[in-house]
Amino acid sequence: MASEVLIEAKGIHTYYGASHILHGVDFSVRRGETVGLMGRNGMGKSTLLKSMLGLVRPREGEIRVKGRDMTRAAPHAIARAGIAYVPEGRGIFPNLSVRENLVMAARPGSDGNLDWTFARVAETFPRLAERMRHGGGQLSGGEQQMLTIGRALMTNPDILVLDEAAEGLAPLISREIWNIIRRIKEAGIATVIVDKNFNAVSAIADRTQILVKGATVYDGPSAELRAQPELRARYLGV
Repeated sequence: MASEVLIEAKGIHTYYGASHILHGVDFSVRRGETVGLMGRNGMGKSTLLKSMLGLVRPREGEIRVKGRDMTRAAPHAIARAGIAYVPEGRGIFPNLSVRENLVMAARPGSDGNLDWTFARVAETFPRLAERMRHGGGQLSGGEQQMLTIGRALMTNPDILVLDEAAEGLAPLISREIWNIIRRIKEAGIATVIVDKNFNAVSAIADRTQILVKGATVYDGPSAELRAQPELRARYLGV
């Protein structure tokens, strides 16, 4: 159903040692929804993602995936539940070819769907289609980012989590990445986008949530945030 909550974090408190990073954060994504997660550097965005994905254990709070309590679940179990993560820094296998990087990730979605086949990914990423025999380490930074996103799509996810997907890329390649993200949204995959580019995020995201010092200071329609320049200046510096 269109309003199904796919992943939900409630009252998340996460620490790194003695440092209290997240202070009771709530976060949720519904089926087909695109959410922008924004904030200046060091405000807790990546920590929130890692807390939801089982990569960091929250000390308090609850993580639910499609209604199931997965607060203590291992990262691979959360991934198998339909959550695909494109981390900052890419993480491709440089010694494998583009084709091998993609094929190794291929599996049906959590409900058995096979919408994202090898052929569909190759069509979505024509640059990769031209470089299938190349090693991952031979690709440019932008091509590696495309490969990371393509590999995530090969898992047929319900949610795609993108952490700084266009960070550090040349403007032309960055625009290409944003166009691909838009196509993914149009395909009906729920998406979480972490990025500093407010204009790009707000043009795609249905809703934007802003973190400041590990707490939510805004959670609402992206269109409303675009209409409040003073709020953006205060919390994002844009």
